[in-house]
Formats: sequence, C-alpha cells, structure tokens
Amino acid sequence: MSAEVKTMEQLVAELRARREQLKAGGGADRLAKQTKDGKRTARERVDDLVDPDSFEEIGLFARHRQTEFGMLGKEVPADGVVTGAATVDGRLVHLASQDFTVLGGSAGEVHSLKVAEAMELSLHTGTPFVFINDSGGARVQEGIDSLSGYGKVFFTNVSLSGAVPQISLICGPCAGGAAYSPALTDFVIMTRKAQMFITGPQVIKQVTGEQITAEALGGAETHMAHSGVAHFIAEDDQDAVHTCRRLLSFLPSNNLEDAPRIEHDDDVDPNPELNTIVPVEPKRGYDVRDVIAAVVDQGDFLEVQAGYAMNMVVGFGRILGRSVGFVANQPQVLSGAIDINAATKASRFIRFCNAFNIPLVTFVDVPGFLPGVQQEHGGIIRHGAKMLFAYSATTVPKIQVILRKSYGGAHLAMGSKDLGADRVFAWPTAEVAVMGAEGAVEIVFRKEVEAADDKAAKRAELIQQYKATFSTPYAAAGRRLVDDVIEPADTRKHLAQALEYLHAKREQRPPKKHGLIPL
Repeated sequence: MSAEVKTMEQLVAELRARREQLKAGGGADRLAKQTKDGKRTARERVDDLVDPDSFEEIGLFARHRQTEFGMLGKEVPADGVVTGAATVDGRLVHLASQDFTVLGGSAGEVHSLKVAEAMELSLHTGTPFVFINDSGGARVQEGIDSLSGYGKVFFTNVSLSGAVPQISLICGPCAGGAAYSPALTDFVIMTRKAQMFITGPQVIKQVTGEQITAEALGGAETHMAHSGVAHFIAEDDQDAVHTCRRLLSFLPSNNLEDAPRIEHDDDVDPNPELNTIVPVEPKRGYDVRDVIAAVVDQGDFLEVQAGYAMNMVVGFGRILGRSVGFVANQPQVLSGAIDINAATKASRFIRFCNAFNIPLVTFVDVPGFLPGVQQEHGGIIRHGAKMLFAYSATTVPKIQVILRKSYGGAHLAMGSKDLGADRVFAWPTAEVAVMGAEGAVEIVFRKEVEAADDKAAKRAELIQQYKATFSTPYAAAGRRLVDDVIEPADTRKHLAQALEYLHAKREQRPPKKHGLIPL
C-alpha cells in the first residue's frame, strides 16, 4: 500500500509549523525567563536593530550532527544562533544573534559555522557585520568540534578586519574562548548585564586562590575603566542596539567606500564660544570635548571608550555632513599627558579611521608623555611609538589643530606635520617647543640663573625670553610646521574647507605585506 501523498496545503502547513517551532527557540518558558531577567530574546534584538521587515534569515533549519553525551536526536533550534542579512537605516548588514534559551547559547560546530558563513557573506558583499553575543561558552558535549568552530570564527574575524566594520554587542555572558571573537572586532558594546572573561571566578579561585565576583571580574565597568576591552557601555539591550545603529551611521560599509555624507546646512559661521573655552593660562584645565562639540554638526559627538584612558579623547563627529574621526588630549585628566593606555587607545582608533577612509582631526594640548618609573617599566617607549607609527602610516586626510601646549615627542605623536599632517592650524594660545619654558630655562640657562644676584628675577626674565622666542605659534609657522594661525572662532570654517579640499587625497606607500607596529 503506497504512502499517502500530502497536498501542497498540508506541506505548507507543516512548513509553517516547523518554522514557528524553530523560531520559539528554547520554548515559551525559557523565553519568558529571558524577559524576566531583563534581557531581550535573540530575535527581539535582531528586530530592534534592523529596519522593519528587512531581515532575511539564513540557516533556520540548521541541525547539529553530534551523537554523544545526550545529543543524539536532541532538537537544538537553529543550533542556538540566528543569522542572516538585513538593512539598518537602509544600508545592508549581516548579523548573528546568539539564543541563550537554546542550550545557553552555547557554541557548537554548526553554531559557529553559521556565524562564520554570515561573516563571509558580509565580506563578499562589502557590508558591516554585527554579532550579538549571549552565550555560556563552548558546547562541551561537542568537544573538539566546538573548539574547531571557534577557530573558524576567529580566522574569519581576521579576514574581515580592515575590509568591513565589525561590531560586537555583549548582552549576556561571553566566557572562555568566546571572548576572543569580540576582541578581534572593531567595537565592543557591553550592556550592564553582560560579563566577559577568559576564566571565571571559580576557576580563578581554584588556581590562584583569589576571590572575586563575576561582575567585578568581567562586568561592563571593569572592561571600560580597566581592561579597555569595551568601547561603549549600554544600559540595556535596547540601548546597545541604539548605540550600534548610531555607530554604523558614521561608518562606511567597507574599506572601498566613504562613510555616507548626510544632509547639512553649510553653516560655518564663526563660533565666538571657541574664543573663551580654552584658558590662556597653560596650567588651567578645561574639557576638550567642549571644543569638539563646538566644531561638529549640531554638537553631535560619539565618544569611543569614554571611560578608559580619559586623558585621551577619541570619537566620531561630522563636519558639513562628512564623518570625521577626532583625537584629542584631555587637559582635565593628567593635564593631557600621554600615558601607556592613552597611546594604545589613540593608536587603535587612528588605524581604524585610516582603514575605513575616515579623515582625522587632532586637537593638541599636551605637556608630554607621562613621566614615572611605572610608565617606563611598563613600556611607554614601545606604546608611545604606536602613535608615531599609526599617524605615520595613515594616508587619509590628517588635520592637526594646536590649541595650547605641544611639547617634545608628544608634539610629534599627536599627528604633527613631520608625521604627515596635511594641514596644521594653531590658535594664538599655541606653544610648540621641545618642553615648557620653565624646564628649558633650568637646562639651558642654569649657569646664568646661578650667577645672578636675584635668581628669581633672572629666571622669570629668561622664561619670558624663551617663551617669546619658541613658545608661540609664530615661531612654528615661521618654520612651516604650522600652516596658519587662526582665530579659535573660525576653527569649524577652516576644518570644513580643509576637509573639502583634501577629500580627493591619494597617497601611495611602498608595496609590502604590512608594517610592523610595535605591539
């Protein structure tokens, strides 16, 4: 007796039922628990991120092939990860979203292959890749197959690096080897419910005897303030998605395109506020973010790693609708001196902007590299050299604006003319010198000061003489290390004009695999 042939209506009904079952992930109870814990589900996060009705899922029916440790015949919907393509503000992206309701979002062989394949599609189509992480780690039941899957993801992360932007959202646990994929991406956005670490508190306690909570070990604040792993902290999943969308708006889809230029109003009128933001007194602090806000469109500045190495400010803004990367010393913190963490933070940002055709504007008010035994032993020479390398290797338009102090090697490290700046502007308050006048006098005129009857008066006289000779923008302009001395109020106009004229800049470098940055 032959089997009954199903009608198309029956087949379609079966298809719909299968799809609904798979989209339910770990089931109603686990989905409800995810919501109760204050977290969005994997599919809700995708819906929040992308334009309505734009998501095309790839791999919904994917199945694992494991038979050991209770996996034989075990249903693992979509193998615990949602992958596909969609648009964000009308621009194509590829993405993956781990489903914690399915085996804790654990990464098995097929799970990781789905992620890697979505990444490869982003590379083939020249579109950003977004990975929403919420996973307990490797799927132990799958053993080495799970480990191999991680390796394929890491390899593909590196293939994408510098070709398309990669953004990681950490919306839950991200432990063990799983943490290395976000670390290989360009930006990491962590929610306050997220945690990242290679070895958890229990393992650390067993191995070293140290006791620490998971939050203190790998929470968002820890990775912002101490490790520098996180670039943004989000209050919750919706805030993380909002930050991701905002970040994408500043970025091109790939390294062969420019970032989208949005509508603007052509306003480059003088901003008198800029004439008063920076104190004339060189030792008085101020917030350099006020300077940035005064030159970007609508004061809209997206700061990156705002809580890490806060003596250096980096982030994205727009000038006449064009995306710009900003690097600036922050006089409010360590007087704006460059330390190890600040050098690394700036260097990584500079290299990202160069890879993705985003011009750089550097605001300089730097007394030098931070002195101290800890800095020297920690390798400030090696880490400071990263900035010299990053700026020197950069071929996008580079504009330096010297606000106040610009001393010694730190002057060079902040993207000087000698390191390839295309335009260097200086405010009347600018001081470009090997060091501050006070220190220079102690070295150059020590004998004259010692021989004077009134040492204090002689020192003051020589300090003033040194300042008049070297610590002015006009001395640097006379040596053509400064292109123009400008009124602060006109800074936005000069930046806008320079960016327009430099937009078509082309610069060829010697052919080679890659330079060897001092890591």
